[in-house]
Amino acid sequence: MRKFQLFIKRAFDLTVSLIMLLFMIIIPIMIVIPIVIKLTSKGPAVFTQERVGKDGKIFKIYKFRTMLIAEERFAADGRPLEPKESITKVGRFLRKTSLDELMQIFNVINGTMSFVGPRPTLPYQVENYNERQRTRLNMRPGVTGWAQVNGRNDLGWSEKIEYDIEYIENFSLWFDIKILFKTVAVVLKQDGIAFTKADAINAKAPKTQQEKEPETIEK
Repeated sequence: MRKFQLFIKRAFDLTVSLIMLLFMIIIPIMIVIPIVIKLTSKGPAVFTQERVGKDGKIFKIYKFRTMLIAEERFAADGRPLEPKESITKVGRFLRKTSLDELMQIFNVINGTMSFVGPRPTLPYQVENYNERQRTRLNMRPGVTGWAQVNGRNDLGWSEKIEYDIEYIENFSLWFDIKILFKTVAVVLKQDGIAFTKADAINAKAPKTQQEKEPETIEK
């Protein structure tokens, strides 16, 4: 039964993502957003980053860029900007509306992500997982998930992982539908957009990671 439900889940992901992509090209959301990003800040319209997916496999996640490029993250006096200060005006709007996540449709289409599942984390974070926490890698990561509708960035990563494990242990298509409906409510209310709390898993990012778009303020 679980294998059959996972098959239906993948079929749903592929069908809905292709329909959404066609719809957004016709509107055309996927054309307007990149143009606005390029016109209002330096750098590429699309941000890519290596994340850890199902069974620990590394993949590239796609998002619309919401932050200044590294060379621009300095104040007039030369002070490095805090992560919150590095979010562009357009990026702030994209994050509030979750439109920055639209590019992940391509991740859903290529099978590295699903609409529902644990949010994909960075390699250095996974290295800090204990045996129980690694079980969150047993399913494809999601654009949204059980943790996102139960606190989102108000939760530390250790708390998020517990929700993710609960989701995996109790997976069903009805559970996915419940999460999708709750996601709409969370996005409309703009809950949990604040920065992630530091904890043992993400408190010490390597210097090379700190120079990139910080995971600690990613949804």
